[in-house]
Amino acid sequence: MAMEPATTIQLLGAGAFGFLVGWFVYYLNRHRSADVRFADLVSLIGAIGGGAVLALFPAGTDLFGAYGLGLFAGFFGYLVVILLLVWRSENFTIDYLIDGRRRDVAPGERLPDGPDRGAMGEPERGDPERGGPRR
Repeated sequence: MAMEPATTIQLLGAGAFGFLVGWFVYYLNRHRSADVRFADLVSLIGAIGGGAVLALFPAGTDLFGAYGLGLFAGFFGYLVVILLLVWRSENFTIDYLIDGRRRDVAPGERLPDGPDRGAMGEPERGDPERGGPRR
C-alpha cells in the first residue's frame, strides 16, 4: 500500500507542532533549577523522537521532515528571540545568558515579592517549607 503524499496543511501542522516542542524544550532547559541528570536526557529524546511522534509522523516521510524542521526552528528560534531581547534591553547583558548575571535594580524600582518558583514550579534551595532541601 503506497503512502499518499502529505498535503500542505499536514506539512504546516507537523512543522508547527515541531516548532512548539522545540520552543518548549529550550524554555524548560533554560529555566530549570535542578541539576541535569541522565534521566532528563532520556526523557527529552523520548519526547522529541519517541513512539508517539513516530506514530504521528512516520520516519522517512515528508511529515517527519517537516516536524524536524519545525523542531529546529523552534529550538533555535527561542535562542534568537532571547538574544534579541537581551540586546535591546538596558537591564541585561550577554552575561545573563552565560551565568545569570544582571544589573542592579535602579533607584525607584523593585523586584516582585515572593520567591522565584522557576519554570517547573520547583522549590527554591533552602525552602524546606515548600519541599526544598536545607542549605
